[in-house]
Amino acid sequence: MRRVGLAATASYLPERWLTAAEVAERSGIPERVIVEKFGLRGKHIAAADEHVSDLAVAAATRLLDETGTDPLAIDVVLYYGSMWRDYAVWQVAPHIAHRLGARNAFALEYDNVSHGTPIAVRVGRDLLRAEPELGTILLVAACRESYLLDYANERSRFMFNFGDGAVAGLLVGDSSRNEVLGAHTITNGAYALQVKVPGGGSVDPDGYRYLDVQDPQEMKGGLDRESLPNFLAVARGAVERSGLTLADIAFVCPLHTKRSMFVALLAELGMREDQAVYLDDTGHMSGVDSLLGLDRAVRDGRVRDGDAVLLLSAGTGYTWAAAVVRWGEAR
Repeated sequence: MRRVGLAATASYLPERWLTAAEVAERSGIPERVIVEKFGLRGKHIAAADEHVSDLAVAAATRLLDETGTDPLAIDVVLYYGSMWRDYAVWQVAPHIAHRLGARNAFALEYDNVSHGTPIAVRVGRDLLRAEPELGTILLVAACRESYLLDYANERSRFMFNFGDGAVAGLLVGDSSRNEVLGAHTITNGAYALQVKVPGGGSVDPDGYRYLDVQDPQEMKGGLDRESLPNFLAVARGAVERSGLTLADIAFVCPLHTKRSMFVALLAELGMREDQAVYLDDTGHMSGVDSLLGLDRAVRDGRVRDGDAVLLLSAGTGYTWAAAVVRWGEAR
């Protein structure tokens, strides 16, 4: 079977950094709670004229420059970030490809929001395996959902950690480095209507234009029961499909969650905090988190050749997803 490698990653974060104190001032939630319970020291905020396409192009340009990749060598540009893009009904992937000069690439995008990274890696891997004539896929995701927050809306307070940023990754066919291994995903559509921007669609064209939660207590109660078991189930599924066990995982890159969930998740996985990235300086950025965590860990030297890395995420819908990458040379 064709080996597919995640050749390189890069990221971009806007200059503006909103501190926990500022989030506390806007929301009325004590700063101590923002830091200790939300697990947020601060988050990056896009400039008013800095849109999803701009964030995505910035991360992708950094990746192409660092790797010396010719944009004309890219076969596919796959966008998997926030569905709240520059325009309401619009495809951003073709625009990203055009701005990068990837004229030989076809554009692809999908709206898998916060669980995006593990699924994007999986879809890209499968596409390269299925079509040998394809050689390189540029993965890119961006989030600007800080602008969808209404800090006066208590129903949406669990989303007050949402920040802005972008990541990019290069998937390469017939690669002996950073091999993408197994992946697994679980969805429970019972929560599909819970988190949404109610206004602007065909149901309510003129309604509320910020993120809202339909029934916070019902959603919290259900997810409190399901999240940890489902995180563990997708992790085990991805690991088993990689021919490994959880004990073989050296590092985990999860999405940003509240501090207690992060600690509980590591305990379930049998891992220490120094084996994971906790994004308390960025908060949650839709599908960006897991790939950003990997990018940081590799650049910091926390991921070494031979390490099996677990990309782990979840998102409204409600879907849990995991994928495994063996960093370094293939065995």
